[in-house]
Amino acid sequence: MPKITNNPNLKSIRIAGTGSYLPEKILTNDDLAKIVDTSDEWITTRTGIKERRIASDAEATSHLATKAARKALEQAGVEADELDLIIVATISPDTFFPATACYVQRNLGAQNAICFDLSAACSGFLYAMSVARQFISTHSCDTALIIGAEKLSSMVNWEDRNTCVLFGDGAGAAVLQRATEEGDHGVLSTYMGSDGNQTDILVVPGGGSACPITPANAEQRLNTVSMQGREVYRYAVTAMRNACDRVLLDAELKSEDISMVIPHQANLRIIEAIRERLNVPQEKVFVNLAKYGNTSAAAIAIALDEANRTGAINRGDKIVLVAFGAGLTWAAAAIHW
Repeated sequence: MPKITNNPNLKSIRIAGTGSYLPEKILTNDDLAKIVDTSDEWITTRTGIKERRIASDAEATSHLATKAARKALEQAGVEADELDLIIVATISPDTFFPATACYVQRNLGAQNAICFDLSAACSGFLYAMSVARQFISTHSCDTALIIGAEKLSSMVNWEDRNTCVLFGDGAGAAVLQRATEEGDHGVLSTYMGSDGNQTDILVVPGGGSACPITPANAEQRLNTVSMQGREVYRYAVTAMRNACDRVLLDAELKSEDISMVIPHQANLRIIEAIRERLNVPQEKVFVNLAKYGNTSAAAIAIALDEANRTGAINRGDKIVLVAFGAGLTWAAAAIHW
């Protein structure tokens, strides 16, 4: 599987600031029970989710991304015109083209940045981190803004109780720069993997060139999420564990060195399975799934910002981020905070 190896040049990339944004509207499990045949007990016991945020009709993915980006820039002390690169990881872009990153560039006034989107589903933010890390390490740019942003409420079938209960909207962002101080604070290692043989188990089958939406198939709602939950769970646990092992090995760390694991926020059972396989205590696993549900590419970005701002992680901590998503894709990163 492809990976980014650990080397001295790549160690010098630091996270200068983080930010996140969640829409105001809260959709609880009890609210969903009024829409589909479900209940708070059914959703909670199977997923660990209690509520999720839903963007307004006036909010597109780029709006969520822009608000998260501004918070990250503020914390980093970076002006928009200092950005050399903007990557938006999303599977719910404003439009097929131009890229959502270009809308964010316009909103921020980041006229000096090159911009593009990245589609790796729930692994997207960590893919973006790895890509930006390469740009900075090769001196192609000095300052990068990476964003995970999703408006999944726009692509959910609200009559399918197996999927509509899982997803929420939101965005998270981080500013990456070359470290200016001595030491190994920064992104120590990253890893990405994929398995295209499993494309069918988590997919939006319609709306693209393979299956355009037409008057004849519109009622089939092919432009909404379709998922084989048991298969996703089976692959997710193994892939995330292997990704964690790889970044720990590359960073020359052991499980006991880790202060915090921030996993993709998809399902509490998956998170618990990963925790057990890594042999880390519950207090070293950051979970905000109950509040926000699965926000795909935004999930780890939101959790990282929340952990940063609440003091769940502190300077000097060794942390691991790990995700799994449609594609299938998976990714991890080890960071010396």
